[in-house]
Amino acid sequence: MLSTTRSTLRNTDVLVVGGGLAGLSTAVFLAQQGVDCLLLEQRPELSGHPRARGVHPRAMELMRAAGVEDELRAMPSARLLAGNSGVIAARSLAGPELAVLDEKYVMDVTADVGPLSPTGWCLCHQGELEDVLRGRAERLGVALRFSTELLSFTQDDEGVTARVRDRATGVERTLKARYLVAADGAHSGVRDTLGVPFDGETLGHYVNIHFRADLTEPLAGRRFLLCYTAGEEVRGALMPLDNASDWLLHVAYDPQESDLESFTEERCADLVRAATGVADLRPRIRSVSPWEGAARTAGRFREGRVFLVGDAAHVMPPSGGFGSSTGIQDAHNLAWKLAAVLDGWAGAGLLDSYDEERRPICEATVEQAALRSKDRPRLTEPGEHRSVHPGIVEDALVWLSWRYRSSAVTAWDEGVLPGYGVWSAENDGRPGSRAPHLRLRRGGAELSVLDLFGDRPVLLTGPDNRDWQEAARAVSHELSVPLALYGIGSELTDVDDRWPELYGVTARGAVLVRPDGVVAWRCADVPIFAKNTLSGVVARLLGKDAGKDEEQ
Repeated sequence: MLSTTRSTLRNTDVLVVGGGLAGLSTAVFLAQQGVDCLLLEQRPELSGHPRARGVHPRAMELMRAAGVEDELRAMPSARLLAGNSGVIAARSLAGPELAVLDEKYVMDVTADVGPLSPTGWCLCHQGELEDVLRGRAERLGVALRFSTELLSFTQDDEGVTARVRDRATGVERTLKARYLVAADGAHSGVRDTLGVPFDGETLGHYVNIHFRADLTEPLAGRRFLLCYTAGEEVRGALMPLDNASDWLLHVAYDPQESDLESFTEERCADLVRAATGVADLRPRIRSVSPWEGAARTAGRFREGRVFLVGDAAHVMPPSGGFGSSTGIQDAHNLAWKLAAVLDGWAGAGLLDSYDEERRPICEATVEQAALRSKDRPRLTEPGEHRSVHPGIVEDALVWLSWRYRSSAVTAWDEGVLPGYGVWSAENDGRPGSRAPHLRLRRGGAELSVLDLFGDRPVLLTGPDNRDWQEAARAVSHELSVPLALYGIGSELTDVDDRWPELYGVTARGAVLVRPDGVVAWRCADVPIFAKNTLSGVVARLLGKDAGKDEEQ
C-alpha cells in the first residue's frame, strides 16, 4: 500500500489532473495495482452536486472490482431509489401523463441481468459516487491535492514536467511524473494545450436546479427515474433523488438570450412550481449548475505520455445513462496498462492500445447517447409518430457487448459476427470482448469468473490442464509476466456447466484474459507445443516482441 504521509508535491509515476469521477476512478484503479499516483483538483472540495445518476452494470462490475460495490449500494440515494424504474412524460408532475418510454432498445434498470453479470444497476448519484471513490483512494494511499491547479506542462522521453499552483497560498511548484492522465472535464485545458480536436455537435444548453420540496402528494406513490415535463411555462425534466423532497430539475435555456445569473432563486422557484404543477409550492433552492448537452469525441486519446479519460475524451447527453460509466471504463482500460509498463512486464507499445480500443467504442457510445436524446421528444409530442432510429442499439449491447480491435488482442480471424458496429449481437468469449460472466464455486463460496481478474493476466483452462500449467509456469518465468492460471472443473466448480460453451473452447482449451477482464486470446484445444504457442501470444499482446519493448 502507498504511503499516506506525503505533505508536499513530489515526483510520482502518474499525475492525474482532475478530481471528478474519471480522475478518482483512475487513481483508485492505479493504486490497486500498486502504482504511485498523485491527483490534483483545482476545486477546494468535491462539488457534491448530484449531476449524473446511475451506474450501469458494466461500470458496477468495475466498482465491484474496486471493492466499493456494497458501499455504493448503501449510499442514501441508492437505497432510496432502488425500486425506481421507467421514464414518463407529463404536462407537470401533478398533471396528466402523456406517455411512457417503452421501446425495445430500452432495458429497464430493474431488469434481471443475472445471466449476463454478477451485478446490476445502482442509482447512486454522482456526488455520492465521487465521495465513495475519494474515500477508497485515500484508503489506498493516493495523494489527493485539492485547491491545486495545473498551470503548464511539458513532456520528453523521460516523462512529464508540470508546473502547479496552490490556489490557497499562491505557491508554485514543479512536479515530475512518468505519465499524465487528463481527467479535467469537457473544457479540458490539457486537451487544448495538446491541440487535440474535440469534434461533434451541441444538442442544447441546460441548467440543473437542485431543490428541496415535499412532493409526496403530486408524486402519488410513483417511483420513476425521470419525468419529462411539457407545460406551457417550462419544458424540462424532474429527477427524484429520494422519492420525496430531494429533486433535480433540468431546464433548457439559450445562453444567447439569458445567462446563468438570470436564474435567480425566485426564477428557479417559479420554474419548479411550473414543472411540479403545485402553484403554492415553496421550494428551497440548493444549487444551480449549467451544462451543455453535447456529443463530442477527442480526435485522439493519447499524445506521447499524456492520456485523456472521461469528459476530457468524450462528452455525451445523459439519455441512456452512458456518460459517467464510459469514463469509468476509460480509467479501467488505461490503469492496468500503465501499471504493466511501469512494473516492467509489458512493453511501452502496449500503451498505444488505449487509443486503439477506447476511442472507437467511445465514438459509438456518444452516437448512441445522441440518438437516444433525439428520440426523446416523441414522449412530449403525442402527435409525433416518428419511428425509432434504426441505428439505435439495445442498452445491454452498449453496456456489455463491445469488442476491441487493437495490438493488445488477437486479430479477428473468425469471420464477421452479426452485430451492430462495434457491438456484437452476443458475447461468446471471442478476443476483444468482455469475458462472459460465469458462475463459479470455490470451497463453499460462489463467485463470478470476473472476480478472478484485476492485477495480472489470467489463463482459464478446463480440468485437464497439465500441459497448460507447465506452459504458464514457463512463460511467466521467461517473460517475467505475473500470469495466473485457474482450472475450471478442478479448483473451481462451474456451477451451470457452461464453461466450454460460453467461451467457445473444448474442455482442453484455454482462454487468456487481460487484467481488465477482456479476452485477449483463446485456443480451442491444447496445441502440441503449448509453451511456445502461449509464449508467442503473451509476448505479442503485451508489446514484449523484440524491438517493441523500448520505453517510449
